[in-house]
Amino acid sequence: MTKDVIALTRRMPDPATVLAGLLAGGPDKVGRLTGEGAVVQLCDETGRPLVSVEAPLLVQVEGEAERLMGAAPPPVPFWWTEVRASTGVPDAERLAGTFAARLADLAGGSAWPPDAAGSLDVVRTDGVVVAPEPAAAQPAVDVLTDKVAVVIQDRPVVAMTAWLADAFRAAAEAGLGLQIVSPPGTYMSPAVRDSLGGWPSRWVVQDERDGYYDGLTGAVLRWQEGMFAPLVPTAPTAGGPAAAPAGATADAPATAEAEPPVAAAFREVAPTGERQLAITYRAVHPADERLVLGGGLEAVWRELTGEPPAGWGTAEPANLPWSPRRLTDVARARAPLPTWLVVVGSPDRPGLATVRVRRTTAGVEEEVTLALGYGAGEEPPVDAVPRAAEALATRHRLQSMLVQIRRARRDLAVPPRFEGPGVPLAFALGAEEVRAVPGDRARRTPLSRPPVELGPETRPALYYPLPGDPSDLSGWADFEALMRHLKGQ
Repeated sequence: MTKDVIALTRRMPDPATVLAGLLAGGPDKVGRLTGEGAVVQLCDETGRPLVSVEAPLLVQVEGEAERLMGAAPPPVPFWWTEVRASTGVPDAERLAGTFAARLADLAGGSAWPPDAAGSLDVVRTDGVVVAPEPAAAQPAVDVLTDKVAVVIQDRPVVAMTAWLADAFRAAAEAGLGLQIVSPPGTYMSPAVRDSLGGWPSRWVVQDERDGYYDGLTGAVLRWQEGMFAPLVPTAPTAGGPAAAPAGATADAPATAEAEPPVAAAFREVAPTGERQLAITYRAVHPADERLVLGGGLEAVWRELTGEPPAGWGTAEPANLPWSPRRLTDVARARAPLPTWLVVVGSPDRPGLATVRVRRTTAGVEEEVTLALGYGAGEEPPVDAVPRAAEALATRHRLQSMLVQIRRARRDLAVPPRFEGPGVPLAFALGAEEVRAVPGDRARRTPLSRPPVELGPETRPALYYPLPGDPSDLSGWADFEALMRHLKGQ
């Protein structure tokens, strides 16, 4: 399995330090730049990459190394340098580890994982065989078929790193699914989970008992017809998988009318009392020079936690201190292309949001998904939710908002085990959307509790309270009834 190696250093790795690291493979190895100069690759004599090194990232946000790596970094700010070995090279991991160890030694710091970065000696790689194009053309992709791109991640938390974000983009542009393979014990960042989308993209977890299973649904998987797919009744086919990842096997179940099995590891759960408050909302802003994005998210964050977000970035780790102005500058520079951002909270109040910004005929659309985590002895600030909704409705052009409570981890990491679904706590409709509903339908609903008006009486938004009991899924029936009513169905 491929392993990433990360150097966390007090000083920026300057060109001399990077050169010393590149010489870890000996003076006969060739270096080149890719990704518009953002990636340095150590190549063999034919120009095929052995090790790919991302440009160092200055991290100015507390807690990101602990959240994503379980590592103790230097005090912020520190430099985060990702190194990835090419698939199929026996000594590539040691080469990447030696590179990271040299960076940590010369720039002051440490490398993760510690056992992969224990030597400063030159790693001899004579006669190695490197993964051929096109898989090696995308450093994060380990296996490429006509259906999916497979990425193997062996790290504590599968995060939306720059590597993985590039793999998502490359797969989407090629019309492929993205399948992420990880060992048991790995968690996933909500930022990655929310980006996986539908079939055939999935999180594939290795398991001693069942081989492979889907980390989000529990379905037992097998490598078949060029991708990981559920173990379901199918007609036996001749031949095996093409370009299967190491250890993957092709099974052809023969049972006729069986349900897809669920992995035993996925079902091994125990209640902890931890919960998450999840908010998803959409706002549409006029496309003018005065627009500042992120203000609505900051208002919600302050109402629910008493403080603003801690940091943000275009990938994980979130490396920049919170600044709506700088966030807006990035989105404006990328327009008309869409922008994806991640926002995090302080270590003592776990919070993570993803923000998608895109230009449409209606203006600038801002889609936000926010989750805040609470321990067994902590109460989610349910009473503050209406105030957060009113702030969005009156000052940040809210279209709609859905609030949920779910039984899930306080640290927000997604485990490869069953987590109960969220239940709706409230729904809000912006003032313009309320006006667009014919007659008095928006105010007279089938719910037992009437909506609460937010904002000015002449043009109010509406807030619809829902049960919000994590042990009772009937709240979804109320939510669906509300949606049908508002749509006139």
